[in-house]
Amino acid sequence: MAKQGKVVKAVFRGIAKMERAYTIDIGPIRATGVPAILVAVSGVIIAGGFAAMLSKNAARLPETLREARGLAETLRGDHRRLNP
Repeated sequence: MAKQGKVVKAVFRGIAKMERAYTIDIGPIRATGVPAILVAVSGVIIAGGFAAMLSKNAARLPETLREARGLAETLRGDHRRLNP
């Protein structure tokens, strides 16, 4: 029974060391420990959802990109294209 207690303490000690060592720097944002782990997991989940969305709507992607480009040009104020 005492051996199991030592193993559990060793596991928690290892997790605590890993948690303190985990750091993410994204531009001016810096996260360390549990918040950094949460940011990393959230990023993986968002990337997976974005990839799933792209795979489901792959046929409509060229049209969407063309419309987004037109919107960007309109918002930029490029009057030469709008008024030839």
